Formats: sequence, C-alpha cells, structure tokens
Amino acid sequence: MLERYDPRNWPISYDGLIHTLIVLGGAVVVALIAHWIIFAILRRLARASESTLDDVVVEAVRRPLRWAAIAFAITAAAENDALVGRGWDLFAKFLTPAVIGWVTYAVVRGLARGYEAQIGEADDPVAQRGRLTRIAILSRTVKVGIIIITVSLIMLNIPGVRDVGTTMLASAGLAALAVGAAAQPALKSLIAGLQMATTQPLRIGDLVKVDDQAGRVEEIRMSFVTVRTWDERVLVVPTMRFLDESFENWSRVDEKLTGPVMLNLDPIADIEPIRAEFERYVQAHPLWDGRNLQLLMTEAHPESVELRLSMSAETIGDLWTLRCAVREHMLGWLKTNQPEALIRHRLEVEAANARAADGG
Repeated sequence: MLERYDPRNWPISYDGLIHTLIVLGGAVVVALIAHWIIFAILRRLARASESTLDDVVVEAVRRPLRWAAIAFAITAAAENDALVGRGWDLFAKFLTPAVIGWVTYAVVRGLARGYEAQIGEADDPVAQRGRLTRIAILSRTVKVGIIIITVSLIMLNIPGVRDVGTTMLASAGLAALAVGAAAQPALKSLIAGLQMATTQPLRIGDLVKVDDQAGRVEEIRMSFVTVRTWDERVLVVPTMRFLDESFENWSRVDEKLTGPVMLNLDPIADIEPIRAEFERYVQAHPLWDGRNLQLLMTEAHPESVELRLSMSAETIGDLWTLRCAVREHMLGWLKTNQPEALIRHRLEVEAANARAADGG
C-alpha cells in the first residue's frame, strides 16, 4: 500500500516556499527594471553618436546582460537570505561562468559586427576586403577561445571531471603528449587562420583561381576557405593549402586587370586593318578604362599566326564582359572583311587525284 505524503514532513514549509518565491520574484523584477532603465539610457546615447559601432554593440549585449542582471540580483538576494542561498550556491557555480562567457561572446560578436558596418562605408574596396577578412578571422578565433574556456570552467565544477583532471596532472608527461597529439590538427588550423589574418594572401571577396577554377572568396575559416565559382558552385579548400601551395589572386592589389583575347588566323591575314578595327571598337566601348590596349603577334607558324588582343577594365567582371564582346565582334568583322584570314583545312585535291589515277 502506497504511503501518503504529509506536507508537514516536507523539508520546506509552505511559509518558506512563499518566502523564497517572493524574494526570487522581487530580485528578478528589480533586475529587469534596472536592465530596462540602463539600456534605455545606453540606446539614447548610442543614437546620439555618429558612429554605428555603439548601436550594434548595445543591441548585441542587451539579451545576455538581461540574464546576467537576473543572475546578479538572485546572487545578491542569496547573500542576504539563507533560505534562498541554500540552493542557489550550487547552481551558481555552473551559471556564473556560463553567463560571463555568454556576455563576453556577445561583446566580441557585437564589436565584430560594428566594425564590419563601419567598414562597409569605406570607399576603397581592397582595403575593405582586407579589414573584413582580419575582423572575421580574429573574432572567430576569440569566440572559439571563449567557448573553450567557458565549457572548461563549467566542467571543472563537476566533481568527477575535477577528479579526472587531478589524476591526469599526476601523470602530466603522458597527458601532455596525448593532448598535444590530439590537438595538433586544431592547433595547426588555428595557427593557419591567424597567419591568414596577418599576412592576408587572400581576403573575403577576392577573385582567386585554384584547381583551374576561378571564383570569389566567400568565407575564411580556421580550417577551410569557401570559393564560389561563376556557375554558383562552392569550392571548399583547406586553409593550409593557400599557405603551402601557390594560387592565383586576381584582385590582390585592386580590381583593375588586363586580359587577352587570342585569335589564331591564317598567315595570309592583313594585320594592320585588324589592329585598327580592334582599337576602334575597344576605344568606343564603355567598359574600357583607357589604360591598356595593344595587339601583338605572339606566334607565327607555317599554318597559322597567333594574335594577342589585350585590353583593360576597371573591374574583373567588366573585363570579362569586354573580352567576350571583343571576341565576338572581331570574329564577325573577319568574316565580313577578311574571310580569307580565317583558318581552313586545305586538301591537295590535284595531287590526290593524280595519286588515285596512278593507282587505278
């Protein structure tokens, strides 16, 4: 037969429970009111300033600081009330590092977003990409460090984990070797990411060519870099590869580039009219930036000659469009004005007929 619980035998009386709820509720209400007042003042001050950094930081830390204020108010109540402090002390050991880590993480994220918003207003696209890359890598590194430290502090408050740590310290040599071997890939990626942030062989938004694929750098992480190609595929490349191997960065200094269009023509082609038409067309094209314009014969073979038509544009996208337009126009112009310059496969018909007659 089941034994009935007598409320009089409970470890906490009704009066004690009501007292605890009143104290906790009052502490939470006071914390929320104080949080609302403080952030109303901070928002007004942020709106009054010209910079957008403080607006982003205030908004980023608003939510975690609300919970931090509640935890602080309950801790203050627990210090002055033994009944509340009896259960709060154990819970606070885990909550305190978690709240501090959350607030620190939010501050770093807010600073990163604020600086990114300020950089978005810059005029120099190259400097903008460099700063965005540095902020992204460094902020991600700091956030990973905050998470690791916070989790470690929480775990150390668990008696079993603390005992394991003490046992491992007794055999520090073996533990160091094991941890070093296990953490080698992570440390290697961390060092590669920091090196990428300081040396910046590539930046977010750069146009690079890797594995014979050209695309824009979308994201730079500690362990990999994502590159989106023109057909919207995403290449995932290990970060260490950009440090250990060579690759092409088409926008390292700026977006201005010179690109060629190659024409293979018959040796009978008259070059001067082709050069004149090429220069006329490019000079009238709105995408040409006026820097480079040249036609050179780069190869001459018995069966063909190779012409390199080089031109320049302000951006890589404009250069690609200009090259396609020049290629299409020059082939059309050759078909109309110099059809004999286009290469054809010729057969020695008379010699072939003579050989066929002799064989017959």
